[in-house]
Amino acid sequence: MIFWLIIGLTALGVAAILAWTMMRSGDDATDSALHDVQVYRDQLAAIERDLERGTLEADEAERARTEVSRRLLAADREARAGGRTARPPRAATYGALLLSGLVLTLGSYYVYTQLGANRPGLPLYPDMGLAKRMAEADALRANRPSQEEAEADLPPWPGPSADIPRDYLDLIDRLRAAVAEHPDDLQGNQLLALHEGRLGNFVAAHRAMARVLEIRGDQAGSDEYLQYADLLINAAGGYVSPQAEAALQEVLKRRPEDPVARFYSGLMFAQTGRPDRAFRIWRALLEKYPDDPVLAPPIRAQIGQLAAAAGVRYTPPEAPGLAGPDADAIAAAADMSAEERTAMIEGMVGRLSERLANEGGTSQEWAQLIGALTVLGRTDQAAAIWQEARVTFAESPEDLARVNAAADRAGLPPPPPAADDAPDATENTEAARLRALDNQVSRLSDRLFSEGGPAGDWARLIELLGQMGESEKAGQVWQAAREAFARTPEQLEIIHQSALKAGVAE
Repeated sequence: MIFWLIIGLTALGVAAILAWTMMRSGDDATDSALHDVQVYRDQLAAIERDLERGTLEADEAERARTEVSRRLLAADREARAGGRTARPPRAATYGALLLSGLVLTLGSYYVYTQLGANRPGLPLYPDMGLAKRMAEADALRANRPSQEEAEADLPPWPGPSADIPRDYLDLIDRLRAAVAEHPDDLQGNQLLALHEGRLGNFVAAHRAMARVLEIRGDQAGSDEYLQYADLLINAAGGYVSPQAEAALQEVLKRRPEDPVARFYSGLMFAQTGRPDRAFRIWRALLEKYPDDPVLAPPIRAQIGQLAAAAGVRYTPPEAPGLAGPDADAIAAAADMSAEERTAMIEGMVGRLSERLANEGGTSQEWAQLIGALTVLGRTDQAAAIWQEARVTFAESPEDLARVNAAADRAGLPPPPPAADDAPDATENTEAARLRALDNQVSRLSDRLFSEGGPAGDWARLIELLGQMGESEKAGQVWQAAREAFARTPEQLEIIHQSALKAGVAE
């Protein structure tokens, strides 16, 4: 009611201004003519004064007097006749006033209701208080598109990438055929969901995972529901459907603080008109996991816009830097040659690799090592580190997801479904770890002795052989490295440190 009162008074004020202007239009011409008469009379008086003072010649004064007198007579005639000829008929003036008022009020009402509100079917735009906005957001969430509708709006899966090995694709084809023949095979569906997802065929992957959940029934765990939700969201192009939301709720029932499930829940609220709830969830995640390589980057990229939508002023915590050289080392690197800088980087990578092998470390450090090795072009070693990390974090889904994400960003090819270095359900973790180390050592040794490699790889091989108790082989590698790096003592020293720890050098 207050809004309409303000609008009405504003329209009345504008109409009054128009009426005053139109009613005075007949008097304006007369007032202007009378003003001109007075001006010309003043000019005649000024001419006489100038003539008396001698500042104006007689003939010039006569000419000026004649011209001003002519203009004075014309202005006088206009003033005498202006009131009668300039004023429009009173009926026309009132009619114009009425028409202007109608156009102003009715036109404004039409524009506001039809264009301003832009709400088909509603005559007026309702007051949008906080409670109503929340109710509309809840309705939007309840009535949003289903998973099937979201997938229908996206292009179909184009097929596997051209760089995927043919033998791996053949294994997947055989796995698909086996699952089709035995649809109740739990392990077959689990493997199919995993590897279809790695191929990017997320629709087939979430269907296989849905079958896993059906077979598991009440025994299904939070990791399985989280994997299902992740596949659904990826299949819908990042959209959190009602089906994905239900899977996330199952995760949060079992594991209320699961960061990935909470991240996706925040995304769902952001997509359904509740930036306030999304902001609270993401802010808590960012401040708890500021350096998480999976969660932190997408949150940092969007939380500023989300905070603005929620009406909050927020400055996210500064992103912690990745482990690397200190300021003195960076300053010294500026004066190094390209070879010296490469050696410095390899030394840091070698030290990180050594520490992880001997003392262990966080999944973030394993992810950093995978990324650093890929940047150095040592993808074989990065793949081997990934395999070892998968064994190390096999019982921690959150950590395993972090190292898998690092491998995905590095572009490492997915491992085959039945890789020799992957533990099966009947093996214990220690046996699987030893087998993974053996495969890693074999691949690394074959490459170094056939193609050569940087100092960090030789140091890594000696470290692994020392861990496995293969002192004789470690000594042989150290001897070969001494010959290969005889002319580069700085790099040989990197290998020497590993040989010392393995007990094969003095």
